[in-house]
Amino acid sequence: MKFQVLSIIGHAPHPLTGQLPTSADRLADVIEVGVAAERLGYDAYAVGERHAGAFLSSSPTVVLGALAARTTRIKLLTGVTVVAILDPVRVAEDYATLDQISRGRVELVIGKGAEAGHFDLFGLDEERQWDLQKEKYELLRRLWSEENVDWEGEFRPALKDVTTVPRPYAGLPRIWHGSATSLNSPDLAAKHGDPLFTANAVQPRAAYAKLIAYYRERFEEYGHDPARARVAAGSGGLLIADSAEQAVARYGELYEARVRQNFRPRLEGRAGYNTPFRTIEDAIADGPQLIGSPQQIIDKILGYHEVYGHDLQSVTVDGFGLERGEQIETLQRFAEEVAPVVRGAAPSTLWDTV
Repeated sequence: MKFQVLSIIGHAPHPLTGQLPTSADRLADVIEVGVAAERLGYDAYAVGERHAGAFLSSSPTVVLGALAARTTRIKLLTGVTVVAILDPVRVAEDYATLDQISRGRVELVIGKGAEAGHFDLFGLDEERQWDLQKEKYELLRRLWSEENVDWEGEFRPALKDVTTVPRPYAGLPRIWHGSATSLNSPDLAAKHGDPLFTANAVQPRAAYAKLIAYYRERFEEYGHDPARARVAAGSGGLLIADSAEQAVARYGELYEARVRQNFRPRLEGRAGYNTPFRTIEDAIADGPQLIGSPQQIIDKILGYHEVYGHDLQSVTVDGFGLERGEQIETLQRFAEEVAPVVRGAAPSTLWDTV
């Protein structure tokens, strides 16, 4: 198993104190935690992309560029690049530049995004989101893998003899497809032989297992070697204590206050938005959140691995309002007490070099 740290750079008031850091301080926290993640041996650091709501992640290339300048080894991912609302030419240019600066450490996770408001912001029809996603992804893939591209489509002007610059550092970067609720992303990933990154953040395990099973089935039906089907999984947040009882005592009020703060009434009943795990006890027992003792977290990740067969586990430490020091402390404890056991029990060749 490989391990990634993800931040979608939430910028909401602390759910208990109401305190809100400045934008500059919040962004500095993300970069410093990324630097710490490399030092602690994590394999990747990812930054999300949001254009609506209480987030500061509208420009992930800028944040990842700052992190690239402070690191040398860790992979730089997105979570997700909202390709459905973006110009593929601009995406190709921006991330190839970042790939050159980081000397080949960039991989994209593409998706339609989890905030419906961004379609209106960019003047796009949300009803066409999957058509937008497919066309723009397939153009991006061509721009990165071909030169002198001729192309015509529905959602942007035609291209004639186009070669985007700079080129990626060492050929087409790996592109993952983020998947949360729909079979569209798993199917598009399978069609192109790409890996799947399941959100595994809000819904019960069975919902994500269905998406992954469909992906593996379609991957083979499209003629790809099933052994090449890579899967990654997110999590709904990481909180470590010596025992479940201590986790409840230390984080229960904080967890439940954040759940209430994040609740979106207009999306009630719509899969993938409001967590059904409203109490910390529910989250520990059945949710995708990694909360509890190191052994409980090990058992949960390996339980997911039995179902998902995933190569990469993503963790998030800044979703509940922890200060920077406690975020890094949590990552250190995970790196020392959880990661070695999981790596040994579920080895992966992802990112291994010969």
